[in-house]
Parts: sequence; C-alpha cells; structure tokens
Amino acid sequence: MRRNTPTSGCSPGYGYTVIIAEKPKAAEKIAWALGRPVKCRMYNIPYWILYRNGEKIVVASSAGHLFGLYTNKRGFPVYDYEWRPSWEYDKGASYLKKFYLVLSRLLPHASKYINACDYDIEGSVIGYMIIENLGNPKRAYRMVFSSLGPSELRQSYENLRPLDVEMVEAGKTRHEMDWLWGINVSRALMDAVRKITGRRIILSAGRVQSPTLVEAVRRWREAKLAVPLPTFTITLTLEKDGAQFQAYPNGWSPSTRMEAARIARELRDNPHVRVERVMRAASTVRPPPAFNLGDLQSEAARLYGFSPMKTQKLAEDLYLDALISYPRTNSQKLPPTINYTKIIGSLSRNPYYSDLVRALQAETGGVYKPVQGRKDDPAHPAIYPTGVKPRSLDRDHARIYDLIVRRFLAAFSKPAVVERIEAYLVDWKDRSYTAKGVRVSYEGWWRYYHYLRPKEISLPSLRDGERVMVVKAGYQTRWVSKRPQLSKTSLLKWMETQRIGTEATRARIIEVLYKRGYLVSKGGKTVVTDLGMYVSDVIGELFPDLARVELTRKFEEYVDAIRFGKTSHDKVIEETIKQLDYLIRKYKERLEQVGSKLAIALGVIAPKAKCVICGREAVVNEPFTMCSYHLEAYRRLRQAIPVVAEKMGVSEEDALKLIASRKGEAGQWVVEVAKLLSTLPSKDKG
Repeated sequence: MRRNTPTSGCSPGYGYTVIIAEKPKAAEKIAWALGRPVKCRMYNIPYWILYRNGEKIVVASSAGHLFGLYTNKRGFPVYDYEWRPSWEYDKGASYLKKFYLVLSRLLPHASKYINACDYDIEGSVIGYMIIENLGNPKRAYRMVFSSLGPSELRQSYENLRPLDVEMVEAGKTRHEMDWLWGINVSRALMDAVRKITGRRIILSAGRVQSPTLVEAVRRWREAKLAVPLPTFTITLTLEKDGAQFQAYPNGWSPSTRMEAARIARELRDNPHVRVERVMRAASTVRPPPAFNLGDLQSEAARLYGFSPMKTQKLAEDLYLDALISYPRTNSQKLPPTINYTKIIGSLSRNPYYSDLVRALQAETGGVYKPVQGRKDDPAHPAIYPTGVKPRSLDRDHARIYDLIVRRFLAAFSKPAVVERIEAYLVDWKDRSYTAKGVRVSYEGWWRYYHYLRPKEISLPSLRDGERVMVVKAGYQTRWVSKRPQLSKTSLLKWMETQRIGTEATRARIIEVLYKRGYLVSKGGKTVVTDLGMYVSDVIGELFPDLARVELTRKFEEYVDAIRFGKTSHDKVIEETIKQLDYLIRKYKERLEQVGSKLAIALGVIAPKAKCVICGREAVVNEPFTMCSYHLEAYRRLRQAIPVVAEKMGVSEEDALKLIASRKGEAGQWVVEVAKLLSTLPSKDKG
C-alpha cells in the first residue's frame, strides 16, 4: 500500500474524486482523516486537496441547503416551482453564493463524486442536489458515518455505498410538499389582509407549523380559562424517639374547609395515632438509555432552561468538533459495532471523568453491555461521546457534553436499588394516614448520572401497633386547576408524541412561530399573541385539515413510504396539490371575513365593538359586551362560584373575591372577569 503523500499547489486538475461535506468544519475533519491535505481557498472559501493510495481527492463543502424551491408565479394557488440556487432569490442566503461558485468550479472536472453530508434526509438532499446540478449522479457514491472521528471516517470512505436515492426522493418530496403547503396557505392569509387593508404584512403557515401553532393556542387558552377549585388535606407532624416526620390522609380528603378544620381540631384534642402496619419494598430502577436528540433537549431544558434550538445547536457544535456522534437522531440504542472499550478508555484519561470510568470498569469487569431504549433510528445510533478530549469548551457546551458523557456511562451500569417504606397509621376515629420514606440502598447508575437520583426521606423505626404522638395538626387549602404546560420544550415533546416534524426540524419550526410573532417570550415564559390566536382560529375554521395532526402525520407516513419504495414522489405531490386545491376553493369564499379578523388582530383596523375588559373584538352578549375569550371565562366562572362557596363555607360574593385573588392558579381571563364582577352591584353580576 502506498503511503499518503502531500500535494503541492491548489490546482486540482482533472479526473479527481470530489467529496462534498455539509459544512467546512466537517470537510476539514474528513480531509485530515484521509491524508495530509493542502488547505486551499477560492473566493475565500476553504477546500482541501490530498492523495490517498494514489487517488487525488478534493474535499469541499456547502453550508447547508445550497438549492431551494422557487417560483416566479404571483398569487395563489401556485403549483409551479423549480429547484434553484438559494442565493439567487433569497437575500438571506447570499452567503451561499461563494460556496456555490467554488463547487461550480470543482465539480465539473471530477471523475467521481461522494456525498459526505450528514446521513439523514436533509444531508442526503443537500449533497445530491449539488451533484445533480454541478456534477453527475451516475458517478456518485455515499459516505455514511455517525461521528467525525478519523477511524470512522476512514472506514466510511473505504466502504462507500451507492447513492441513497430513496432517501433523496423522500427528502425532496418533503421539501416540495412543505413548500406547497407553506406558500399557498401563507399567501392566502396575506392576500386576505391586503384586500381589506391594502397593506402587505408577512404571515406564514405550514404543514407542521400550523398544527403546532393550534396546539400552542389550545394550551394557552386553557391556561387563561383555568378556574381553580379548593381542595383540602390534613397535615400531621408526628414524633418518635425525638425524630419528627410527616403523614397525610391515605385515600381520602375533607370535602370542605369546615370539615378540614374540624378534623385538625380533633387531632389536636386527641394527639396520637396508631401504627397499623409498616411495609418495606425494595425496587430496582433500570438505567436510562443513551440520549436521542429529543431526550437531550428535554433534559437540558429541565436542568438548565435551554431552549430546544439552543441545545440542538450546542450538540451540533460538539459533533463538528468530533466530540460526540451525530446528534439529530431518534435512536435510544447503542449497537455492538461501536468500540466502547476504546471510547471508555479514552474518557478515563480525562481527569473530570477518570474516577467515574474506574468505578465503571470495576463494576463491569470491562465487559460493556449498554441498556437499550425503545426508540430506534435507521440512520444513526443514540448520541455517544467519541472519547476525544475537549480542548476548550465554554460553559454551555461543557454542560451538554457532560450530560451526554454521564448518560453514556450510566447506560453500562447496573440498576439502582431504592427502598421505599410506607407506614399506615389510623387515628382514634379509624381515619387512615400514610408516612413515606425513601432510601437509596444501591446507587448503581445514579453514581454516573446523578441528575435523576431521588431525594431521600428518613422515617424513624416504627412497629405495628405502637402509638405515635401528634405534635402538630393542621390543614392545607390548595387551589387546583388544569393548566396545560406551554413552553418550547413542551411543544417539542408534543410534536414527538404526535410524530410530526423530524429531529432536525422540530426546534426550528417552533422558532418560526416566535419569528412570525405568533408566540413571544415574556419573563422566561411562552406567551401567545393576539395574532397567533387569530391565525390559529382562521386555520382551524377554514383549513381544518391543516390544523389537525392527522393530515401532517399522513404525509409523514408518505415520506417514510418513499424511503422504503412503497410509493413515489409524483404520487405524494399529486395528493398534496389535490388537498390544497380543495381547501383553497373553500377558503376563497370567505376571504373578506378572514381578512377582517386578521386585520383586527394586527391592529390595522378597529373592531366594531370592543370587549369591556381587553378591547379586543367583542361578541355582544348580555349582561356584558365581551370578546369570545372573556365570555367563555365568564361562563366557566359562573359554574364554579357555587362550588367554591360551598367548599369554602362563604357567600358567592366572597367566593368570587377568592377566585379573583388566586392569580397564581386562576387563568388571567378568569381573574379579569372575576375582578369586573366583584366591582358591580349584585343585581348586575348575572
């Protein structure tokens, strides 16, 4: 075998092999893995030239999608489009022009083409479109790898695959399908506003974006309409041998505040309970699998408050630095083909993880069998560290890297063992209570991934039949309401459970909702704007199929079917146009009504009647003129007031004031209506 020899000069000549990476950083890693390259520049964009076993190789890169979809047709519906260089029609993509010019000089003179972009639908399309437009797909191959480690890159190059044409067709179909939905529905919304106001205002909707917005608005409304109801529980502080612990009712609760106060008073007058039985049970807690992207995004949000997009960007940076495997994966599985002994051995040389690795080596005896999760991905395994030692990471990158390493090590560890103790007690009226204790008896995988370790709760030694003193008895009033969680992370989880979008696109779609002004962040919380609510209403009313996940999921299944050769690009696009044509015909019949709604939401025109509380467009209704949101809050409030009055033992007027004061538990619209009602004479409260 000939030794790799460096090249001289930056003129590739003719008849070379060109490797196309997705980003310059990945191109550099590939070049150095395959030989000793000469770094060159054209239009100030880097590329690399090297020899490997006598073969001249040029490694160049894109910077994401170099080609996109374009039409010169105005209005809607529009079904004519073409793939063109993005920089030709999108000012925001002007930076891609230099990459295009470099590739347009390098590819025509090559004899072989290798797509080395990320091995997923996006990467397959990026590389293929470059080869199709500037080279020759008939002489093209695919590099497949899950990390940018040198040995894996060399192995990938030595085992080239044919072009993944099914993946390419699936990816092109998804792009065209999303473009058709997005441009037509977005233009429909904007046209409606323009016809009413004469102004051009940017609005957007899409196949995945729209049901996600509708879900965000649903959660927002339910939170704003939440009416809290009081619940009561008895709280006991017990003492045994100088140690105090807590007990709570077992399977029952007082139904009113008066009943709760009476029971607490009885327990103070008869300050003892009897231990009926004590139960101990040890249970094993299985290690979690290594991260997929969704799990990593959820955990980073829980621990550090990172948005899904931020976590994805940080993980992609770590991947491009060859510190972790490809992060945009759905898999929770680690296959046996990965050299875990080598990776864990490399991690042992990192002082930050050396003690953990020594403990894992002692625990496993050097035999590494990872726990496997349920989710899989045909393209990539779960996220794992490559073993390459980080040189310098800022705080946020270090946090994500640490989560990945610890979760990876935990996957090889033994289950943890936790002992749970439950003491069942009864008072002198045979009312049942429980006191609970938790003790970790074997740390297992929690040693490596301590972020999920439970909090230990101590209980003194208790014997069946003994009496325990009550040192304090009282009751708590809790106001309970159903307030759905609304955040970037909760939306991402919902998208995952509904199987819409992809690992690569979900976080980006959520960010688009913010960019369009449908959602905003206030005080670290997600807020739906009036525009977001109105756009959601319009989509739900006039494009109901687009508002529901079933349509989006159906087309996701079409894309998967293309990957497995069960349907074709042309059939899916034909079905897309058929669905759009039907919806747009219905929509055009109500164009003026839609435009008025959106114009009011944008504040361009004033509503004919205003809500007495918020000034939004009102629904005229007795006894008040309110918007539809406050009117619904009023209806729910009227149903709840008698219940609250009975439970709290107060008048309905006082119940109304109590609800108005529960800002933390009651929805904003409910509080606003309650405050309005509490200022009116009784005869005007409805």
